[in-house]
Amino acid sequence: MAIPEDVISEIKYRNDIETVISQYVNLKRRGKNLVGLCPFHSEKTPSFTVYPESASFYCFGCGVGGDVFSFTSHIENLDYIEAVRLLAEKSGVALLEDGYDDSMQRLKNTIYEINKQTAKFFHSYLMSPQGKWALDYLTGRGLSLKTIKRFGLGAAPDSWDSLITHLKAKGFSINDMLAANVIGKSQKGSYYDRFRRRVMFPIINIRGNVVAFSGRAMPGEDKMGGKYVNTSDTPVYKKSENLFGINIAKNHCNDRIILVEGNMDVISLHQAGFENTVAALGTALTGEQINLLARYTKEIVLTLDADAAGQKAVKRASQMLENTGLSVRVVVIPDGKDPDDFIKKNGAERFRALLEGAVSDIEYKLLMAASDIDITTDDGRLKYLSQAAKVIATDDDIMTRDIYIGRLCDKYGVSRTALTAKVEEHRRLNRKIKDKKEISEIIHPKFTKDDINPERRNSVKGTAAEETLIAVLLQHPDFYEQTKDKLTPDDMITSLNKRIYEVIVNTLEGGRRLDISVFAEKLIPAEIGYLVSLQNSEKAGNNAKTVLKDCIEVILEEGMILKTKSHKEASVDDWASNLKNMIDKKHKGN
Repeated sequence: MAIPEDVISEIKYRNDIETVISQYVNLKRRGKNLVGLCPFHSEKTPSFTVYPESASFYCFGCGVGGDVFSFTSHIENLDYIEAVRLLAEKSGVALLEDGYDDSMQRLKNTIYEINKQTAKFFHSYLMSPQGKWALDYLTGRGLSLKTIKRFGLGAAPDSWDSLITHLKAKGFSINDMLAANVIGKSQKGSYYDRFRRRVMFPIINIRGNVVAFSGRAMPGEDKMGGKYVNTSDTPVYKKSENLFGINIAKNHCNDRIILVEGNMDVISLHQAGFENTVAALGTALTGEQINLLARYTKEIVLTLDADAAGQKAVKRASQMLENTGLSVRVVVIPDGKDPDDFIKKNGAERFRALLEGAVSDIEYKLLMAASDIDITTDDGRLKYLSQAAKVIATDDDIMTRDIYIGRLCDKYGVSRTALTAKVEEHRRLNRKIKDKKEISEIIHPKFTKDDINPERRNSVKGTAAEETLIAVLLQHPDFYEQTKDKLTPDDMITSLNKRIYEVIVNTLEGGRRLDISVFAEKLIPAEIGYLVSLQNSEKAGNNAKTVLKDCIEVILEEGMILKTKSHKEASVDDWASNLKNMIDKKHKGN
């Protein structure tokens, strides 16, 4: 591989996988392995496993797996080389810069620098006499100069090329500016500044790098280009994986993180002393963002706008946060205000009181269930209690259900027996729907384009033999001697397992150590996870040599069957084609 094997081994040795992962995941020992809640997807029951013996990890829930480099790459949103560098730096291992292609890393570094210089340019313009229009807007929104500076806010001039000129003077190329998405290219081939006459919000990641920008049009000027213009995804930025304000909030969120809807809400709340506030960058809350939040806190307070769109966002966010292990509460802001407006009108202490009175997720759902129902009538109360029973039925904790059943019975004068029966009726229905879905998936397994090895359907038996063979060789590399003369990569049935077997063959033939790291540049992350699941499986059993021999026979037999089948299908196709040609000729002759 590109980086010398002995260097990789040294970095791994100094970065024990259990120690590294424990910095992000609360691990508990289970036999010789460790388990915890997966940091890469939402779950309540631990399915994330660390295998100290093989220095690897695997999540049985989402399929992510690999070694300490793979984990660091996923958790820090880095590519493989960046992860190696980070761990090398942390453990004091010197990395020679020669010997591998780091063009992507150089591009990322360039984009970071372009973004940094662009942010400085926008901030300088904001603080200049020419930027008074934008500064007046921000101070008019109640922001202090200290807050403006802290968030690095700026303004884009009303110009088509001022940023291009500035960055050219700094030595950056047009292509690099395009890669950073701070400029655009017209259909005629000319280049232009993407942000013009807008108040600029730099987006900063958890490591303190400026990764993107959000530009807000001045009030009344959003007819051309929309209210916001945002950086598109680049090599250093994906909006679904970032949160506005997380670079500050991560240091102030031991108890909870407040999730709001907009950048101005974040800034306003930070200025008022609520520095544990973030926003989801104009998108619906994503699984990646939830995983990022879960790394820093155990409770999320949803404080989204009180209008219809805000209520919809609360509902979606609460659904996304179900079964994550995170506690969820909701702040209901009166008078349809957003957090920014509420604080301006009522002050920080009133907002703090709202925060302390935040209701649980189930309380919020019960509150919303009554929003369109007239509960002053008997029919209305019955309709509401039926809806409330559905809400309570979704909670798996019997004590929680009992508390809310009791509260509703006391409030609406219905018997506990009747409401409990209604809740249990909905729970039985929910279980039936869930069981039916699970049975359907077993009877009719889905093979989608996302299936890690879609060719499995061509030969389930042969693929299983391939997987077992790979598992045996990963666990017992010395058994390769009994395989190499009997099975070549071309004998493998599926292309994925062929690629894996090729790496195994090349590595062992080269006298090198068979380790997950050797696959890093040959497989995509999902395939690495698949490989680790095989490495730590019990497919080899106690009679690995016998199992290996059987696997070779099955793979060769299944390969012959598939070739014969393919030949027959081809023969039928040839016969059909010949018949059609004969008919065509006959018609022409007539």
